[in-house]
Amino acid sequence: MPQSEGGYVSLPAMNGNGSAIYQSTTEPQLASPNSVFESMRRAFGQAIKSSPGENEELVRMDRPVVIVGGGTSIYFRDRDKTGKTLNTKMPSAPTHTAEEAHLLGTMPVDPMDDIELRSVQLQFPNARGSILEACEQRRVPTDKGDVHVAIQGDTSKPAIVTYHDLGLNYATSFAGFFNYPVMRGLLENFCVYHVTAPGQEEGAPTLPEDYVYPTMDDLAAQLLFVLSHFGLKSVIGFGVGAGANILARFAHANPDKVGALCLINCVSTQSGWIEWGYQSFNARFLRTKGMTQGVIDYLMWHHFGRNPEERNHDLVQMYKQHFERGVNPTNLAMLINAYIHRNDLHLARTPPGTPGAETAATTLKMPVINITGSLSPHVDDTVTFNGRLDPTNSSWMKISDCAMVLEEQPAKLAEAFRLFLQGEGYAVGTLQKLARKMSAASRSSSTQIELCVQ
Repeated sequence: MPQSEGGYVSLPAMNGNGSAIYQSTTEPQLASPNSVFESMRRAFGQAIKSSPGENEELVRMDRPVVIVGGGTSIYFRDRDKTGKTLNTKMPSAPTHTAEEAHLLGTMPVDPMDDIELRSVQLQFPNARGSILEACEQRRVPTDKGDVHVAIQGDTSKPAIVTYHDLGLNYATSFAGFFNYPVMRGLLENFCVYHVTAPGQEEGAPTLPEDYVYPTMDDLAAQLLFVLSHFGLKSVIGFGVGAGANILARFAHANPDKVGALCLINCVSTQSGWIEWGYQSFNARFLRTKGMTQGVIDYLMWHHFGRNPEERNHDLVQMYKQHFERGVNPTNLAMLINAYIHRNDLHLARTPPGTPGAETAATTLKMPVINITGSLSPHVDDTVTFNGRLDPTNSSWMKISDCAMVLEEQPAKLAEAFRLFLQGEGYAVGTLQKLARKMSAASRSSSTQIELCVQ
């Protein structure tokens, strides 16, 4: 840069040695105030690149320049005609200066409040929708009143009978699992009959005050009317919680009617004092005060164990809303009262006739798969139940990282159920195609989520 324009020059020789200091050690040459001002003016003009106007007037100001400190520091001070420094305050900065607009690419600045996501939805190609529309609804008369049965699939195929747990019905208990992609393929080879306990279906009216609710043995006996109504000779049982206990009772009393059992969180003993006390209070509150927070907390513990919000917050909120709005409190109190007054199943692994064994105690004769979740509060009950089964035709499985297996680990449960049916000789030829569908679904599970922003 030329020296006349405020450039840099090398320092003179020191100590008379006739040599110059290395050129990188430089200092600005003292130039006239006008030359320094012109250089700074061009620098500001290149940075701002603004049209002549208000900003250019700041550069073209004809104010006197004061050089302080021998040229090392430069200050511009406003002075009046007499040369006295004016005590002016800095004006408030504009909202968006020309420099900021240039740095932002001269984009129009809009307030961020105007930008919002109107609708964000997660869409799954194989959505777990409701099975209400896919099922044929039937009312089956029994000696203890009508029973609601939902039929899903072709009635000419082998039958699977399901039974739900406390506080649920066939839709809330099995809708997600049987709409899982693998289980949809299973329906090509089976027909599912979803049985709902009296008064537990969606939108059920309150049962009369003089209505005597069936006991657990009566609920199991009602399945005989269901099988006779649809002409079923043998079924595969699929039950959860209280429904598993009912199916186990039915299979124990009618071994020729059940070909296999898949039971989740099954309890084979009578209720203990702690369970009886809690459930008695719940039934009383349901009759007098409706669905209270204490009852909801106990139902959530019954299904999900402890701290379910840490695993799946949205799933927990969905079931809480169902307990608050979709359950008839009086009808649920009757079912809970029947469940806590259940008797023992009287199952024993020891064959009858063994010294010290009960003469009437026998075990289940059909193949049984006994499943629970590692976080479920019913793990010990399933262990006790497993100890009463024949080890040659039964198996016990504990699925990790879940309590409500159907909702939290549907893929693992579907795989276990598929292998169980295949091992028992059901649909051997078509289950291989089902396995290929399941493997393809698992490989593409990471790419099946689509985010739609409207």
